[in-house]
Amino acid sequence: MRKNLPMILIRLMVGLVFLTEGILKFVRPGELGAGRFAHIGLPFPHVLAPLAGGVEIAAGVAVILNLYGGEAAMLLLVVILTAIFTTKAPILLGRHLGPFLPPKLDHFGVLSFLHEARTDLCMLFGLVAIFLNSGMKMGQKRRWNRP
Repeated sequence: MRKNLPMILIRLMVGLVFLTEGILKFVRPGELGAGRFAHIGLPFPHVLAPLAGGVEIAAGVAVILNLYGGEAAMLLLVVILTAIFTTKAPILLGRHLGPFLPPKLDHFGVLSFLHEARTDLCMLFGLVAIFLNSGMKMGQKRRWNRP
């Protein structure tokens, strides 16, 4: 148990963050769901926000329970990389990144990016740790009913 405790804590931390953020996309759609997606500039926000919220809830629970943890981490990696690209990369660059607007901040650049992206980066590194710990290999075909 003690040997597995660090990974259990990482799974719990990452899973709870994604679970709560997914729930909040449904509870506060204007602020954190479709409204936020529309403000960021994502296409079809009324479809994409509930989809992302559902993925965050299901994969967050899967990560916490370690049920298909590697697969769930892969789904959440797509979510977090999209979030970093659409909301944090404009802060790093200090300008529009395609249709994605930078937030109204006084400072831009590396330090502002690192400050604003601190939770996203923790989730990114936690998901990478979960994926690596899962033993799942890229490019390996695996049947759903085989261990």
